[in-house]
Amino acid sequence: MTSTKTRKTTKTTQRGYLQELARRVLVYDGAMGTTIQLLNLVADDYGGAAYDGCPEILAVTRPDAISSIHVAYLEAGCDVLETDTFTGTRLKLDDYKLGGRTLEINRAAARLARAAADRFSTPEQPRFVAGSMGPTGMLPSSDDPALSNITYQQLAELYREQAAALMEGGVDLLLIETSQDILEVRAAITGIRRAFAELGRSLPIQAQVTLDTSGRMLLGTDVAAAAAILQHLHVDVIGLNCSTGPEHMREPVRYLTENIPLPISTIPNAGLPLNVNGQAVYPMEPDPLAQALAEFVSEFGVNVVGGCCGTTPEHLRRVIQTLRELPPAAQQRPIERLRRFASDASATQPTRLLVASAVRSQSLRQVPAPLLVGERINAQGSKKAKEAVLADDYDTLLTIARQQVESGAHVLDVQVAVTERGDEDEQMRRTVKKLEMGIEAPLVIDTTEASVVQAALETYPGRAVINSVNLENGRLRVDAVLPLAREHGSAVIALTIDEQGMAKTAARKVEVARRIYDIATQEYGLDPESLLFDTLTFTVTTGQEELRDSAIETIEGLRRIKQEMPGVLTILGVSNVSFGVKPHARAALNSVFLHHAVRAGLDAAIVNPAHITPYAEIPEIERQLCDDLLLNRSEDALARFIEYFERHGATA
Repeated sequence: MTSTKTRKTTKTTQRGYLQELARRVLVYDGAMGTTIQLLNLVADDYGGAAYDGCPEILAVTRPDAISSIHVAYLEAGCDVLETDTFTGTRLKLDDYKLGGRTLEINRAAARLARAAADRFSTPEQPRFVAGSMGPTGMLPSSDDPALSNITYQQLAELYREQAAALMEGGVDLLLIETSQDILEVRAAITGIRRAFAELGRSLPIQAQVTLDTSGRMLLGTDVAAAAAILQHLHVDVIGLNCSTGPEHMREPVRYLTENIPLPISTIPNAGLPLNVNGQAVYPMEPDPLAQALAEFVSEFGVNVVGGCCGTTPEHLRRVIQTLRELPPAAQQRPIERLRRFASDASATQPTRLLVASAVRSQSLRQVPAPLLVGERINAQGSKKAKEAVLADDYDTLLTIARQQVESGAHVLDVQVAVTERGDEDEQMRRTVKKLEMGIEAPLVIDTTEASVVQAALETYPGRAVINSVNLENGRLRVDAVLPLAREHGSAVIALTIDEQGMAKTAARKVEVARRIYDIATQEYGLDPESLLFDTLTFTVTTGQEELRDSAIETIEGLRRIKQEMPGVLTILGVSNVSFGVKPHARAALNSVFLHHAVRAGLDAAIVNPAHITPYAEIPEIERQLCDDLLLNRSEDALARFIEYFERHGATA
């Protein structure tokens, strides 16, 4: 058990880490693994041949060796120590049959770093301990049957266990580092938050991905997609480490500092490794590393620097000296960057509007509007999609997806529920897996079942949109789905439906939207920009008297929601407006309805993009007929509309 003294120290320094970052640049230590290799330890140092080469066990068998490394970095002037736990999950320790000692090893490593940091801490320069949490070696997003053979929940449990042990050992923050697969990062954050709940307290989370020389993670995720995903998971610091030297980090770092309103960390290797007689040699000397990191601080406003593989106490000593030699204004650049973002807090940050696939990001707010949501992967609305779902034909679903993207869809709605099958969650999981590997467009997860939402989000590496929540059964659905949106950082479509049914008037639409908005933002902490309100599209082609003004009320409802709930987005299922008439009539009516909705502030539309024609390109007489029907300009508007399109076939 953690002593009262340790808990007290942790609580105090927990607050100090982020406070100190708001005051000055913090410098992390250098390499642990390559420094251990320089000690020329033998099997006995590791506790026997069975454990030879396991760095983490040294915290138990040779605590003096690990402490000496910590002290060397502290004497060089470093502010933050990383624990000797990079491969400290149970899964990695099981490679040495040490999984049963996971808690012991992680606690021991944390306590060693804690003791060293406390010894060197002063009021002027507090020293901090980062609990290092590296990858498990699995790649859950990949199509490799061995490397992907692990579930999201299994990964989350591995990281929960490690995080809890590190916290009990006294760390000040939890550092997810050298991340190769963004889905594993998301699972790690889920596990960490479960540890917080278990222990009744929380620490800052710093998440660092590793990019190759092309600027992408191992499975193709670019820096913008990774940043969008991490920002919506509400981590405290975002950064890059390992893989390359600083020269290949320059443009990704620039992107992060210019777009992400959080502290940014940059912890490179000492250059790209060279293979010398079978050994990895890191060629960058202390001075060029120090100069590069100083430029990141002074030019871009990086808040955290340090060293990864191949860096030594001498590298970090030189980094610290170079930072101190910067002009005062350059040293203040990182703090000014954060203040600039903070002063802009009332304005929507563009990155808060991003969703992402496993590869790239996409803004929910397009210029020109709207965001086009492809609607054809829908087993209830497309015969071809339904047949593919029933036949487990995921290649056909992928072909449909690619056709929609080629037609202009920005994101794709995915709905696989069919009455003939009872395994929607498995169908959704397999469909999402196929699509995330085959297309770059982000996905909208369309289902009425919370369990299916969960299955999809635990499979999908990116930042998805959930379709949808409503208040039809009171709070039942919002309370089932919004916790998943919060955990996975998803955006959510909210329908203006409550216990009284579908809201028909603009006033009722705003009333229902306000209820959902308050629950989502105040109780679940979702950003307004994560909410897309659907004011409901009713069919105007049926002749029902009560629906004659429905298009007007829908458009006015979305206009008012945008005005009264700043930051939120709006979306409509456009084609609902035209059910029951011929395809060419539907295409014209859908296009005109979309035009009016966009003028009123519509941000996103669920449509078949191939069937939408710009308003100005629709023949004038057809525009007039559609306008008369949608805006209820005359008693005979529907009759004239139907009569015209019955007489005139498709113009294309």
